[in-house]
Amino acid sequence: MSERPLGDDMRKAIEAILLVVEDPVDPNTIAQVLEVPTDDVVATLRALRAEYVDQGRGFVLRSVAGGWRLYTDPGAAPYVERFVLAGRSGRLSQAALETLAIVAYKQPVTRTQISDIRGVDADGAVRSLVSRDLITEVGRESSPGQPLLYGTTSSFLERLGLDGAHQLPPLPSLSPPGPLPVEPAPGRYKAARSELDALAVTTPDDGPDAPEDGRP
Repeated sequence: MSERPLGDDMRKAIEAILLVVEDPVDPNTIAQVLEVPTDDVVATLRALRAEYVDQGRGFVLRSVAGGWRLYTDPGAAPYVERFVLAGRSGRLSQAALETLAIVAYKQPVTRTQISDIRGVDADGAVRSLVSRDLITEVGRESSPGQPLLYGTTSSFLERLGLDGAHQLPPLPSLSPPGPLPVEPAPGRYKAARSELDALAVTTPDDGPDAPEDGRP
């Protein structure tokens, strides 16, 4: 069976996959997702690689480490480097600061774990912090898919004047003071909630300076 490039719709799908992968993607994986022959996927990848070169695009498609991935064109390296370095001089966004704090205190941590903690997708913030050399890949988690693990860099420690992550200030305790309230008995949850709501309403007027007769 001879190889033949796929049609426009499949080409678009392959390009979309190449834009989101973190590591070189195996043609077999693409073929399974698109439900097409692997040989046709390989033929399409080769055609795209030649097309990008012929068109003089700012990116190239390479076959590396058993898979395929998009890279910036080597001829644009000086401009890419200038852009990355210029980006490092700017202030971190709130999303980047939150992500950096999570990595610093929870490392090693995966992107999914970061996103779960923040409640929003963390891919953009992670890429920004990696480009600024504040966090880096430190390995892979031993779970299905083996997602990448991230930790802080020596540059991060240098900027904070720390010898190691163990010198980070401790996180504040979010536990309420005193013993935990007694668990309501079965069937008493609704009544307990009503009592708490009533207490919340009366508490502001029951401070130590409030007069006993309720008059100002």
